[in-house]
Amino acid sequence: MDEHDGGDPGVLRVDDPWQDAAGAGLWVPDQAAPVMARTAADVEPDDRSAVYLEVQRSAAFQEVRESYRRFVLPVVAGFLGWYLLYVVAAISAPALMARRVTGELNVAMVAGLAQFASTFLLTWAYARHARLRRDRAALDLRWTLATRTGQERVR
Repeated sequence: MDEHDGGDPGVLRVDDPWQDAAGAGLWVPDQAAPVMARTAADVEPDDRSAVYLEVQRSAAFQEVRESYRRFVLPVVAGFLGWYLLYVVAAISAPALMARRVTGELNVAMVAGLAQFASTFLLTWAYARHARLRRDRAALDLRWTLATRTGQERVR
């Protein structure tokens, strides 16, 4: 799906995951509670930008974005603080960082390895948060956008 075949990029391809989601027993967005009031018949092909703006201004989109910000901003601030603490400690407290923990392992090495561990932990936490709190709502928005712009058709 990475290669572009020269066709209209606005049309979904046959290998799109929405193609046979219902037939494969996969989750399909709730059709009973549409996010927007307009239908695909109301949208002219040249009027897609208005649909995109309408979806962007919708309460569902704003909730997805707010959920993203509530998680990412504090986590990024915390991680940058932890990283800067490590760098400042390495520069301003070399005696502390050189203190042996066990054998040849010192405080600087433990803190450096903890940087890697915290990176993996934050990656896992981000993926879990997205899966549990944002993915379903984002898929609903994607489905709504596709049906509103007529892109749910498959070539």
